[in-house]
Amino acid sequence: MTDRDERDHRFSEGEGFGDPYEEFDLDPPELGVDPAKVDPVDSRVVTDTLDEHNIAKDDVDAKELLDVGLNYMQINRYEQATEAFERTARFADDDKLAQEAWVNKGVAHGELEEWDEAIGAHREALRIDDASEHAATAETNLAYALWEFGETSEALEHAERAVEIDERFAAGWFNRAFFLSERGLAEEALNCIDNAIRLGLRNAKVIEEKAEILEELGEYDQAEELAEEANQMREQAEQEMIDDHEQQYGQGPGGAGGGAGRGAGAGAGRGGRGVGRQPPQRQGDIDLDDLGLGGLGGDADEREDDDREWELE
Repeated sequence: MTDRDERDHRFSEGEGFGDPYEEFDLDPPELGVDPAKVDPVDSRVVTDTLDEHNIAKDDVDAKELLDVGLNYMQINRYEQATEAFERTARFADDDKLAQEAWVNKGVAHGELEEWDEAIGAHREALRIDDASEHAATAETNLAYALWEFGETSEALEHAERAVEIDERFAAGWFNRAFFLSERGLAEEALNCIDNAIRLGLRNAKVIEEKAEILEELGEYDQAEELAEEANQMREQAEQEMIDDHEQQYGQGPGGAGGGAGRGAGAGAGRGGRGVGRQPPQRQGDIDLDDLGLGGLGGDADEREDDDREWELE
């Protein structure tokens, strides 16, 4: 065969694309996001979009995902916890579970001192249901975050709303007492903190706050007695924590192999009075006992957390 014959050879043209043919794109269709709706500083937009389009809700156990967030909280990985709680809320079919996830997301943001994000999370929880069993917790958490954010007037409003929703919410009464005292309404604050104590919230922080209020009212003798009681409670909590630590790690009398139970809790208070007023207490929706972080309510021998504590339900 000559060179000329090779050039004249007709090759098969195949079936072709047809007319018109369906165009294709290298980007998966599920990533088609309107750029106008994307925050350019949101580094999680691709991940969130993939969550929505690539993972069916039936394939995700939202309760287990919530537990993942709680486990992150236990080891102080709060940023990862916020992501886990947000995904829990997204995949939850139950509004109650979604609300719980938003409350806990606010707790995690609060631990990071991201008050704006904490406020948003608690507002989202209240948007779901402002009268549920989690609503009082969301309200008092929102009050705390607003107080830290400098919105003191609005903080008091939400603290009052918390006890309106649940009159037996001891931490809500304590927070309301704190905000009223900050505004110079000592008599009303005293009534509120007495309610909190009657409902079982009796620890060094609460007793010390009552002493501060009584001092504002000129009841110096009673204030001094309560301040001494608060110091004794702290010393007792500190000693219990030391004893439990020695027992757990075999450093005290009795030798090695001490019990593996929890210690006295995370922190044993901040010492005596005179170091400044403490912020109100924060609540969460998970039980702190489940996380080994301690509880709010309890007897005088219960453990004391620092100024930024959450009760998780």
